[in-house]
Amino acid sequence: MRRVIITGASSGIGTALAREYARGDVVLGLIARRKDALEQLKAQLKVPCEIYPADVRDSAAMRAAAEMFISRHGCPDIVIANAGVSTGTLTEMPEDLAAFQDVLDINVIGMVNTFQPFIAAMRAARHGTLVGIASVAGYRGLPGAAAYSASKAAAISYLESLRVELRASGVKAVTICPGYIATPMTAQNPYPMPFMLSADAAATIMINLIDRGRTYAVMPWQMAIVARVLRVLPNFIYDRLFGNAPRKPRRSSV
Repeated sequence: MRRVIITGASSGIGTALAREYARGDVVLGLIARRKDALEQLKAQLKVPCEIYPADVRDSAAMRAAAEMFISRHGCPDIVIANAGVSTGTLTEMPEDLAAFQDVLDINVIGMVNTFQPFIAAMRAARHGTLVGIASVAGYRGLPGAAAYSASKAAAISYLESLRVELRASGVKAVTICPGYIATPMTAQNPYPMPFMLSADAAATIMINLIDRGRTYAVMPWQMAIVARVLRVLPNFIYDRLFGNAPRKPRRSSV
């Protein structure tokens, strides 16, 4: 029986991951801010399931959730830091400062808060996998989405540092960079989203990547090609292509 922790489990990719893992022999620990959504999801699943209403920005709440899960079920085999938010932001707008703070806190510090309480137990067991859901948006800065792009670039670098730090411990750190996934987060995007996957399809691919022992992957494969091209594209070409691109709607906070 595998023990799996998933943050951001109340919707989108997190819910899809929970449902896909629940097809097997598993104990789930599901974390999200919305208790009602977690309770509804738990009622639909036919496997042992612990729910922890918590904000990934709250390190004390995340430690408490980890301690409760470990005390009842032991050290998890897989911890997936999936919780994330996205909103349009402009540095020149003072009202967007709160949104910058929220996006970076949730997408980066929230990932740290998710992993930190489990690492000692995983090191002691010399076993475990920490999975961070980053994004292709971390490859280049997207206009109008500076906070999101910066947060995902930071997540990619953080996960690489963590992977090397844990190299000899028996604990793996995995970076997954999805392209466009059909979730409430992308529903507000007013522009074409090529190679979009459903949340269920994305969850299936992600679990397969984790099970195959991949440490870094961009998905789907078409987006992996686009990501490689974007990374090496000269600035003058990138600026011309994306300078007038449609932008995600702004909100004052997330």
